[in-house]
Amino acid sequence: MACLWLAPASAWTCEARYPERGLPGRAAEASFSNRTASGRHEDWAARDAQLQLHAAYAVETDEYGHGVLGRLRDAKALTIHLSSPGDPRITCPAETTLPDGAVFEDIAPHLADLDGDGLPEVIAVRSTVTDGARLEVYDRRARLLAATPPIGTRNRWLAVLGAADLDGDGYIEIAYVDRPHLAKVLRIWRYRDGTLTEIAALPGLTNHRIGEEFITGGLRDCGSGPEIVLASADWRQIIALRHDEGWQSRALGRFSTNAIAAELACKPL
Repeated sequence: MACLWLAPASAWTCEARYPERGLPGRAAEASFSNRTASGRHEDWAARDAQLQLHAAYAVETDEYGHGVLGRLRDAKALTIHLSSPGDPRITCPAETTLPDGAVFEDIAPHLADLDGDGLPEVIAVRSTVTDGARLEVYDRRARLLAATPPIGTRNRWLAVLGAADLDGDGYIEIAYVDRPHLAKVLRIWRYRDGTLTEIAALPGLTNHRIGEEFITGGLRDCGSGPEIVLASADWRQIIALRHDEGWQSRALGRFSTNAIAAELACKPL
């Protein structure tokens, strides 16, 4: 597929290995300002332009065979490009392809500005036949920036909830549930200076059931700061966690799919 590189005075074509939008329903998009403190992120666009970052999984595979996401198959590749609203052209996609024995095992990539420069980073879940899952962070050119240690065993997975400054320290944290069907531990990792550091491990929580093609829960801010919303380990209660001189949890009510969706929207039933 030929894709057009956007440039201020000229353009050239490049060959993308994968469809630039990736697998249907397996993508994420985020808008950002091209302005930085000392210039701009992308030379081809005006400094004050609003740009769009698109990240998607590509190339379905069954080589890992865990099947935890039901009919959603794993992916072998990650593709990332930028565009300008109203312009059908895109930047030449940045792509990474995993080696034999490794797959992206998630619904879609997640986007968050982890380092505070205004440009989103890409968060992905990679699993291997030897070590199971780990969380990875990529830059806009599909270069690996940081990763957590792998869980350590094949068919052991993690399910991402989201990223935000969860403890008010000025740095972004990423929250996920480690082995949501087995260990059921909420883990929170801080991204700082290109490194991921675990700052909390909270047991008795989950956000996924085997075969479901979605993640239950996420992050919300109803006006008093960010909270993590997910299910108790036995799926009986909706639990909210926030940082207030330590990690505090409270039950929001009896679990149901509709009830947790309403809580995430700050409109409890």
